[in-house]
Amino acid sequence: MKTDVQIAQEAKMVHIGEIAEKLGIEEEDLIQYGRYKAKVSLNALEKMKDREDGKLVLVTAISPTPAGEGKTTTNIGLSMGLNKIGKTAITAIREPSLGPSFGIKGGAAGGGYAQVVPMEDINLHFTGDFHAITTAHNLIAALLDNHIQQGNELGIDPRRIVWKRVLDMNDRALRNIVVGLGGRTNGVPREDGFDITVASEIMAIFCLAKDLEDLKERVSRILIAYKYDGSPVFVKDIKAQGAVALIMKDAMAPNLVQTLENTPALIHGGPFANIAHGCNSLIATRMSLKLAEYTITEAGFGADLGAEKFFDIKSRFGNLKPDATVIVGTVRALKHHGGAKKEELGVENLEQLARGFENLEKHIENIKKFGVPAIVAINKFPTDTDAELNYVLDRCRELGAEAVLSEVWGKGGDGGIEMAKAVVNVCETKQSHFKPIYDVKESIKEKIEKIAKEVYGADGVDFTKACEKQIKNIESMGLDKMPICMAKTQYSLSDDPTLLGRPEGFRITVRDIRVSNGAGFLVALTGDIMTMPGLPKVPAANNIDILPSGEIVGLF
Repeated sequence: MKTDVQIAQEAKMVHIGEIAEKLGIEEEDLIQYGRYKAKVSLNALEKMKDREDGKLVLVTAISPTPAGEGKTTTNIGLSMGLNKIGKTAITAIREPSLGPSFGIKGGAAGGGYAQVVPMEDINLHFTGDFHAITTAHNLIAALLDNHIQQGNELGIDPRRIVWKRVLDMNDRALRNIVVGLGGRTNGVPREDGFDITVASEIMAIFCLAKDLEDLKERVSRILIAYKYDGSPVFVKDIKAQGAVALIMKDAMAPNLVQTLENTPALIHGGPFANIAHGCNSLIATRMSLKLAEYTITEAGFGADLGAEKFFDIKSRFGNLKPDATVIVGTVRALKHHGGAKKEELGVENLEQLARGFENLEKHIENIKKFGVPAIVAINKFPTDTDAELNYVLDRCRELGAEAVLSEVWGKGGDGGIEMAKAVVNVCETKQSHFKPIYDVKESIKEKIEKIAKEVYGADGVDFTKACEKQIKNIESMGLDKMPICMAKTQYSLSDDPTLLGRPEGFRITVRDIRVSNGAGFLVALTGDIMTMPGLPKVPAANNIDILPSGEIVGLF
């Protein structure tokens, strides 16, 4: 089997202008980045505002495992399958982060014969959106330190600065640093640190803002530090919001590319789902809804993280009404959740599969709690037996969820036809009664406890003393009536990555609450979640190269 990059390099792409023309995008609204990439001007969205929205389908997954699930691959393959059966569809997904691309997780452009292209560009610098976000974030950090250096008129306490710097790279050595060393001319010495760019609040704002003015307003509200008297300092206090908006002006336009089968794809924004809200930009989703009959979007990791945040954060802010949700899983991954070892995943074992199925069962239940019809897509592997596949399909249908096999990785759009027909049938025959799972007016603890109990299946939540103090501080500032963005391990429904399947009898521990006032949500940190990942012992970067011919090797 060819590698993903080999398949992508053989793709017969059409000029991006042709893709845009089929969607009805006017030439004056297309900003081309070469032959196969373009940005779509925000003016296009304004022109389309009176068009009726198409159907919105969210693709999510079971709790991820080393065995692989293929969520983005399914997303892309489903959009191609819909086009195969005569529906206009767009895949609307996130941009990959360079950190995982050179680390261990890999990119986010799909796989096999269900990819978006040009894959190498998308997984590397693409159109520069992440560089703009990184620069905008670090401009705020530079202006903040400069304010302190130049007399500190606001009385900012250097020990209580909450705005770190960011870098789009996995670099654990930068998690905790000291800045300002080297004498008076080099700034005021203080502790600092780096987060990865996809964890930046600028990224979250970028993905939730309605337009450039909304972005500017949200940036102005970002909490960056506290004064000596304990009062908060916002970006507007150091007058940084205008410059940030200027840096972000081009990035705000969604990126238009295509799949291997020339199906349109809007790729824009990319917050992590375990430490951020895990959804592509609201602007791209809205644009896609105006351009196509079906928008196939995704949320990161399992439904307990990405889907919950898509429903409770993105859909709430964007007034979105999801029509259906596709939950992606594999027999191999379910057996992993049932206790199978790596070498056992290709061996039929219905007992392990039954135990692992409990994880999928919980995710189906969760989607139903949000009032959205659920469809299960099982990515078929050569080692899957008929008995195993039929077990999963039958159990899903018993739970009231439509279930189909997906073969898009090996067959492209043809392998997604059955899935596409199921999605159309559900969207046309079942009514979505979408509703968020909590009211933002509830207390911080009430909201977190609802997520933990209803979505994770926890018995309750414990808050550390430091967290209790932070909650009181947030309440005193009047910033508590916002949605909750849970920062939790993706590998388990609990906050312990070793508890697979459907754990019971556990509690969630929240150790800190961070205010993302500009984004409009509070981040609750559980377990030992890191906002700056590290590289593995053998990083993927060690095997990546470009040959004298220009051929790229090792990039998936």
